[in-house]
Amino acid sequence: MAAQQFDMIVIGAGPGGYVAAIRGAQLGLKVACVEREHLGGICLNWGCIPTKALLRSSEVFHLMERAKDYGLKAGDIGFDLDAVVQRSRGVAKQMEGGVRGLLKKNKVTTIMGEAKLAGKGKVTVKTKDGTEELTSKAIVVATGARARELPGLEADGDLVWTYRHALKPPRMPKKLLVIGSGAIGIEFASFYNTLGAETTVVEVMDRILPVEDEEISAFAKKQFAKQGMTILEKAGVKKLDRGNGKVTAHIEQGGKVTQHEFDTVISAVGIVGNVEGLGLEEAGVKIDRSHVVVDEMCRTGAEGIYAIGDIAGAPWLAHKASHEGVMVAELVAGGHPHAIKPGTIAGCTYCQPQIASVGLTEAKAKEAGFEVKVGRFPFIGNGKAVALGEPEGMVKTVFDAKTGELLGAHMVGAEVTELIQGYVVGRTLETTEAELMETIFPHPTLSEMMHESVLAAYGRAIHI
Repeated sequence: MAAQQFDMIVIGAGPGGYVAAIRGAQLGLKVACVEREHLGGICLNWGCIPTKALLRSSEVFHLMERAKDYGLKAGDIGFDLDAVVQRSRGVAKQMEGGVRGLLKKNKVTTIMGEAKLAGKGKVTVKTKDGTEELTSKAIVVATGARARELPGLEADGDLVWTYRHALKPPRMPKKLLVIGSGAIGIEFASFYNTLGAETTVVEVMDRILPVEDEEISAFAKKQFAKQGMTILEKAGVKKLDRGNGKVTAHIEQGGKVTQHEFDTVISAVGIVGNVEGLGLEEAGVKIDRSHVVVDEMCRTGAEGIYAIGDIAGAPWLAHKASHEGVMVAELVAGGHPHAIKPGTIAGCTYCQPQIASVGLTEAKAKEAGFEVKVGRFPFIGNGKAVALGEPEGMVKTVFDAKTGELLGAHMVGAEVTELIQGYVVGRTLETTEAELMETIFPHPTLSEMMHESVLAAYGRAIHI
């Protein structure tokens, strides 16, 4: 069978790949998108979307338990874990169908199978019906990443879980150990803890949520402790002894190893790129610690080969992957897109309370040599937060004292994952404190705290 010719071949249909394919098609390119498992990738099927569905269920459950605080009555409050999971899977399925429809509408040729680079401009795809050969001058690798497994802490799906098992749990954990306190670890800890699991989080770094601003981490830790979580920082799990329905974890902290018993362990110790079996190195693509090395326009060292999303390194975020997909498609179509500025990519964690940030932390800004002005505003000073019954939280802004440039913004509290975009727009437009101060924020909204935090950095806050 003759090779099919395309203007662009995308390997992987996650939030990087399918977006690249659609944008390419919009620009008039003939595009093929190859996917071996699920359209929408990990994000839609096993990551961002289904976890948000689970977390929404636990949030509603938490509010039901607090009905009395709102002058409401609710009796016999409980949950059906299978039904919660079923809803989450239904949401993921609906989103996958949406991606399928979008690819079809944009006339992208979708091929289900395993792709491999097979020489300059060539890709072979092993499908259930045999092998297909595709050719193109532009190949975009968007194969994503998977959970990192540490020796001795490997998942078995029964006692030790990865995020995949945690999304379709075989049972409700009673005593849960979560290894790692990045976004994935903390979100699952928050979900299961809210539903009643006795939860312990172990973090090897000196604080939980180590990429966040130190004050935000400390505030979140206090809230988690209030909710009954045990947080162990500067601690590591040395080994797991698996027995009949239980796991004994050997946890080292401060040079001392102690043993703790759990019925479930979730390992969330980072990710590794899906670089194997693609023929990348043979094609001259450089790989460093399971990630493809790219320049600021996502070009690999090999002519005509690009890499986007998780496989191209940090930050490992779906919205970064999508933006890179658009950028590469425009590049392939002969355009002149701007390179992505990492400092304008927000990070969001959907635990209870939510956490969101963009740009530099206070410590990183000082490290970079900036003289800073810092503003803080507490949720308790905001009418909408108090009316919502969500008075726990804070907004923190970091400015360059010399120029007034907004260097970073960091938040913890209700709905901050939605609020952060205001500061992202500000960073993208290179806003200074003057414009932010002159912006009129609607009342009563949580967004007013963003204004007050800016004012506070310059000694002008009204409500504290």
